[in-house]
Amino acid sequence: MKYLNIIIILLFTANLKAQSYPPPAGQEGSTAIPADSDIFLSWATGINLERGFVDISNPDFEDQGSNRASFGEAEDALGTPTNTPVSFGDAGVAILTFDTPIANGSGFDFAVFENAFSDTFLELALVEVSSDGENYFRFPAHSETQTETQVGGFGAVDARFINNLAGKYRALFGTPFDLSDLDEDPLLDKNNITHVKLIDVVGSIDPEFASFDAFGNAINDPFPTPFFSGGFDLDAIGVINQQTLSLREEELNSMTIYPNPTADFIQIKTTQQIQRIDVYSRAGRLVKQFENSVDKDRFDVSDLPVGMYLIKVSTDRKSSLLKLIKT
Repeated sequence: MKYLNIIIILLFTANLKAQSYPPPAGQEGSTAIPADSDIFLSWATGINLERGFVDISNPDFEDQGSNRASFGEAEDALGTPTNTPVSFGDAGVAILTFDTPIANGSGFDFAVFENAFSDTFLELALVEVSSDGENYFRFPAHSETQTETQVGGFGAVDARFINNLAGKYRALFGTPFDLSDLDEDPLLDKNNITHVKLIDVVGSIDPEFASFDAFGNAINDPFPTPFFSGGFDLDAIGVINQQTLSLREEELNSMTIYPNPTADFIQIKTTQQIQRIDVYSRAGRLVKQFENSVDKDRFDVSDLPVGMYLIKVSTDRKSSLLKLIKT
């Protein structure tokens, strides 16, 4: 009985360490953002793609007449998600650019869309950002997926075991990223992100080919995928917070919500004329809207469930995204 109790305790402890992150799209607690959410302000407008091998462990292997991935065109990843992506191949790299730089605002700042056909067939990518196109900084990715057994070419990955890796969610649901997760560095201006780099994760657990997370763990995802459509498949990158180039810095910081947290109502302090207020759930769903808000100074949110919300305030000059805690 003593040894049985020890085994139970060990199993319980292991479960506490695993499944640390949000679940698949549509489940409670998921951070997946649907492609049609109004939370997105803009989309990537430029791309530079370097395709990877069909099978990096066998570089001479060809599919559809090439040893490099060839499905889709680079431009398929621009604009809104359409579920017609471009395939990277093993260790393929794409750098995306934007008409207006991404900024570090409240909550998530951008989201990456892959085209996984299910919640478990997840092909992943590492994500880096740059504010000058030369110096790139990688999000601290984490994979808790076991590394004893290789996930096969059509195998399954649990979204709850991965964090800060693009491709966590199925097609038409974006994986969001928060620039606040990056360490401060004088070479990175978080309010002027001009480039986003995506690097296909080679899912092999063989150290010769493996991709590693920020903790030195091999990232185990479907491998090999020796097809012309293998590797990470990029559908789009949506911008949630972006730089406002036309306003002075003090004006950018002039908009605030109070009281925050709140149980009943909010007021918005701003020097600008409010046109509309949209309230979004953490998953990016529009849950409440205040229109024709020019002359109002109080907004009733008492009917909202307790939790965190994103408030999109549209004025006569710009849109701002603010975080609200409802108690």
